[in-house]
Amino acid sequence: MIDVTGATIGFVIMLGLMFIGLHVGIAMLATGILGALVYFGPPVLMSFGTNLWATMNDFLLTTIPLFVLLGEILLRAGITRNMYDSLSDWLSRLPGGLLHTNIGACAMFSAVSGSSVATAATIGTVALDEFKRRAYHEPLVLGTIAAGATLGILIPPSVNLIIYGALTNTSIGQLFAAGILPGLMLTALFMLIIALIVLLRPSLAEPVQPPASRADRLRRLRHLLPPLAIFVVVMGAIYGGWATPTEAAAIGVVMAFGLAWSNKALSFVMLHAAFIATIKTSAMLLFIITAAFFLNFIVGLLGVPQAMSRVVTNLGLSATEMILILVLFYLVMGCFLETLSMMVGTIPVVMPVILHLGIDPVWFGIFLVIMMELALITPPVGMNLYVVQGVRGRGELADVYRGILPFVFAMLVMIGLIIIWPQIVLVVPEWLY
Repeated sequence: MIDVTGATIGFVIMLGLMFIGLHVGIAMLATGILGALVYFGPPVLMSFGTNLWATMNDFLLTTIPLFVLLGEILLRAGITRNMYDSLSDWLSRLPGGLLHTNIGACAMFSAVSGSSVATAATIGTVALDEFKRRAYHEPLVLGTIAAGATLGILIPPSVNLIIYGALTNTSIGQLFAAGILPGLMLTALFMLIIALIVLLRPSLAEPVQPPASRADRLRRLRHLLPPLAIFVVVMGAIYGGWATPTEAAAIGVVMAFGLAWSNKALSFVMLHAAFIATIKTSAMLLFIITAAFFLNFIVGLLGVPQAMSRVVTNLGLSATEMILILVLFYLVMGCFLETLSMMVGTIPVVMPVILHLGIDPVWFGIFLVIMMELALITPPVGMNLYVVQGVRGRGELADVYRGILPFVFAMLVMIGLIIIWPQIVLVVPEWLY
C-alpha cells in the first residue's frame, strides 16, 4: 500500500528542487532515485537501464530533433524576414497596423518551428528593428511579440505536444490536429484585442498607412509560400496516411534545406550553427523525457495513480470542477516554474485523475499547452518575457509586463471557451480520424 504522505513529500521535494533552479531533468531523476531507494532499495535502480533503453528506443522521439532542426534552418536562412515583410503588406491595414503583423508572423513561424522561444527570438529580431523607426507604444509592441510567440507550442508541429504524447501514450497526429483550431482562434483573439485597444486609444499606434500597390503586394506574397508549403506538406503527409510524424518531419527538413539553398543561405557555417543548436536543444529535451519516464515508473510502482483516483472519487469532484481547480493550480505554478518543468513534473500525478474522470487526453493535452502558454508570459519566470527583453537590449522588463496583460486576458478567454465547448479542440481530430 502506498505511503500517501511520503509520495506527497516526494512531489514537494521535486518542485522545491525546480524552484531553486535545479535543472528539471536532474530534479525529476533525483526524486525518482530517492523514491526507489526509500521504498524498494538499491535493486530497483537496476531497472533504470532498461527504462532508459525502452524510452530512447521509441521511434517517435526522433521527431523532436528533426522539428528542432527544421526551425533552426529556417531561422538562419532568412526566410522569416521576407515572410514578415509580406505579411505587413496585408495585415498592417487593420487597426493597429504592424502590431497585427507581429501576431501573424508568430503564427506562421509557429507552424514550422514548434518552439515558442525560437519564435520569440526570431520574430523579435525582425520586428523590433522595424518598430524603432515608427511611433508605436513600445510596451504593446513587446507584448504582441511575447504573446504571439506562445503560439509556437500550440500550432502544430509542436515539440511540447510531442513530449506530452510520448509521456501519456496519446496519438501525436490527433494532438497536432487538435491544436489547429484553438491555435487559429487564439491568433484571432490576439488580433481582436489589438484592434479594440487601438480603436479605444488611437495614440498607441500609427495611423494606417496607404497600402503598397496591388502589384507589389501580390509580388511579395510569394514569400509566404515557403513556410506555408512546409506546413501543408508535413501535415498533409501525416493526415493523408503517407508518412508517420517522424517521416513527415524528415520531409520538412529536406524542404528547409532546399529553401536555404534557393535563398543563397546554405553554407557550412550556417549548417554548423544549426546542428549545434539542434544537438543542445534535443539533448536537453530527451534527458528530461528519460527522467520523466523513470519517475513515472517509480510512481506507478508506488500506486500513486490508484491512490489519486480514489481521492477524487471520495471528494466527488466533477470533471469541470477538477479542470477549474487545475486552471488555478497551473496559473500559480506557471509564475514560478518553466513550462516544460510544469508539464512533465505534474503529468505523473494529474494524468491518472484526468483518465479516471473520463476527460479526453487529447483535449487535456491542448488545455495543458494553453496553460503552458500562459506560463510563458506570466512573471516572474515567463521565458518569453526575458527573450523579448533580451532581443530588445534596453529599457526595463516592466515594459514587457505591461504589454502582455491584454493577451493574458485573451488566453483566459480561450481556456473558458474550450471548457464550455470542448468540440473546439476535438472537432478536427474527430473529422480526420
